[in-house]
Amino acid sequence: MHALLRVLRLCKDINQKRSSLVAAGHSDVQNRVESLIFGYFEALSLPNEPTLYDHLLLSLREKDVIATFNWDPFLIQALRRNPLLSGRAPQFRFLHGNVLVGFCERDAIQGYAGTLCQRCGKRLARSRLLYPVAEKDYENEPMIAASWKQLRLDLSHAFMVTVFGYGAPTSDKTATSLMQEALGNPIQNQLKLFEIIDIKTREELLETWEPFIKNYTYHYKIHQDFYCSYITRHPRRTGEAYIDQYLNGTWICDNPVPRELSFTDLWEWTKPLLEAENLADP
Repeated sequence: MHALLRVLRLCKDINQKRSSLVAAGHSDVQNRVESLIFGYFEALSLPNEPTLYDHLLLSLREKDVIATFNWDPFLIQALRRNPLLSGRAPQFRFLHGNVLVGFCERDAIQGYAGTLCQRCGKRLARSRLLYPVAEKDYENEPMIAASWKQLRLDLSHAFMVTVFGYGAPTSDKTATSLMQEALGNPIQNQLKLFEIIDIKTREELLETWEPFIKNYTYHYKIHQDFYCSYITRHPRRTGEAYIDQYLNGTWICDNPVPRELSFTDLWEWTKPLLEAENLADP
């Protein structure tokens, strides 16, 4: 916990300095700070045992989407070390860029930084990072603009939306308005489920998220623990479980992700779910 707090404080200090530099137009210093930020985040690594990131990715299917504001490499690291996810990982939207992600502007293809574009063969340029400056420009960086464009479509068609640790800050009006626009109107949202995972009190979260959940009537849930969400209580079957319980009136049992298993045992536990998916989608 103490190490995490130190990391968060360091990131906050770096971001505040970077924001001031952008506003002042000190490009040389700005580039040096950016280099330090990339080096710092690229050096971070997950522990050797399964983590929440591994459980999250193994619980989702290729039709699912993870949209993140984080620069850190943890999602990519988790993807790389879980071979079961080859060809069946959820889709990623890096809304503020990512230190391990590259992008081909010509073909609008995203992949690992430094690898080759699948179409033109050129090396993918390293993602730019969108910093927490006062005025964020979501349209100026091609990869970030493409991620936001796709996220609008993702949210408009999503049946379930889970928000994990995002505060929907009033200062970031562009992001919150895009989300409100994409989530649609109350008629479209009658059957959707909106989940919020955050350690804040229920009262604080209801006040923060009122502009969003007001369109979901009673179809929203608030959890302080990720492992209480539909994602990990019904891994790889979240939509089916919700439909059975709330639309078909079926009594269902949870099938929670086993949190204490090693990677080998976790993969063995997941394989029957993958095999069932293979039979359903030959």
